[in-house]
Amino acid sequence: MKRILFLFSILFVTVLSVQAQPKISFDREKQDLGYLLWRNPTTVTYAFTNTGDKPLVISNVTASCGCVNVDWTKQPIPAGGKGTVSAVFDAEAIGHFYKEVGVYCNASPMPIYLEFNGEVTADPKNYSFTHPYGFGSVRLNQQEIEFEKVNKGDRPEFTILVANTSSKVYTPVLMHLPPYLSAKATPEVLGRGKNGKIVVTLDTDKLPKLGITRTSVYLSRFLGDKVGAENEIPVSIALLPDFSGMTEQQKNNPPQLSLSATQLEFTGLKPTQKKSQNIVITNTGKSNLEIQDMQVNSIALGVSLKKTVLKPGESTKMKITVLAENLPRVKGTPRVLMITNDPAKPSVTIRVKAELQLSINN
Repeated sequence: MKRILFLFSILFVTVLSVQAQPKISFDREKQDLGYLLWRNPTTVTYAFTNTGDKPLVISNVTASCGCVNVDWTKQPIPAGGKGTVSAVFDAEAIGHFYKEVGVYCNASPMPIYLEFNGEVTADPKNYSFTHPYGFGSVRLNQQEIEFEKVNKGDRPEFTILVANTSSKVYTPVLMHLPPYLSAKATPEVLGRGKNGKIVVTLDTDKLPKLGITRTSVYLSRFLGDKVGAENEIPVSIALLPDFSGMTEQQKNNPPQLSLSATQLEFTGLKPTQKKSQNIVITNTGKSNLEIQDMQVNSIALGVSLKKTVLKPGESTKMKITVLAENLPRVKGTPRVLMITNDPAKPSVTIRVKAELQLSINN
């Protein structure tokens, strides 16, 4: 009898050790850097969370070439903890590039590969490539500010590259900043034909609520500039739910979000056309799935959702409609952002590619 109990104890411990494992979940594994200026090094950061039950340890990170220097969080990351893997690309070679970073950790027997790509250009004065968005004589590489996956206590940064194409000196300033955003331009003054950057910092402790927050800031194009649609920069923030208080039962029986698609395409739309597509949302988990918040970032989109709470195994449809007449006034990519109580997918973005039919003039 004692021998049977001993063997049972060994089996029980073995099962627990198999179930309790670290798990590394990156916020994204691929990044498109667009155009970079020659010999202007850039840093690529990949944030991750240990969504497992044991401490996560990254033993090594490698790069696909000597043009990339890597760094990572070297101390053990506890269950639910966060860390980063960063890569500095030197941008010494002109042309297209594709680079990989290999992450070796105790959550996987094989390396996990992170990717980034883009193009290095040598013409610093032709800012139409590296800074495609024009605000008068000022050009930016971004026309919207996104903080899609942030947690309470975080202070993430969003960088906007700015170029002065005028014949006068220019001082980059963002106007109408809310209390939870701050901005710093480097350098503070740009000479004729010069470029710099604006770093926008989010203080999540000052956000008014969990979930989705939308606002707008405005780029000052010249001294005494006023706010308006021409210099508006939309801001989107998704403050994720706090899962730190989950019980063991909740951890072992989470909801699980499954989508039939995360990207929709609407092509050849007539100027006044309204066209719809459906996305099926399914709860493949073991407890109720809650869609806690939803944001539609574009006046060209209409969204309807039949249910916001799904029982295990239950599905519902999200209807997304494109309003073609509003497409010419849209900045950025139309998208729908959802906040859920799925610990593995607390934030999900559905992107919509919509294009008007090309007119042919005889």
